[in-house]
Amino acid sequence: MTTVTLKEAQSALADLIHHLSPGDEVVITENDRPVARLVPTPPIPKMAHRQLGTMKGTVLYMASDFDAPLEDFKEVME
Repeated sequence: MTTVTLKEAQSALADLIHHLSPGDEVVITENDRPVARLVPTPPIPKMAHRQLGTMKGTVLYMASDFDAPLEDFKEVME
């Protein structure tokens, strides 16, 4: 845990942020009292690429009137 004063943090904030690594933290103090804490955010996990066609063949039944207008919307459709 690193401790820096508010003035030091203001002048070197970018350096403090870029040198943080997982598990590190920087405590910012003012008048010898802690006022803030800098901690790194957890890394964002990479999303796996989706592969097309992985659900092919999973629809076992489709009603014959699947694409027929619904009764509730007949007035709107006319």
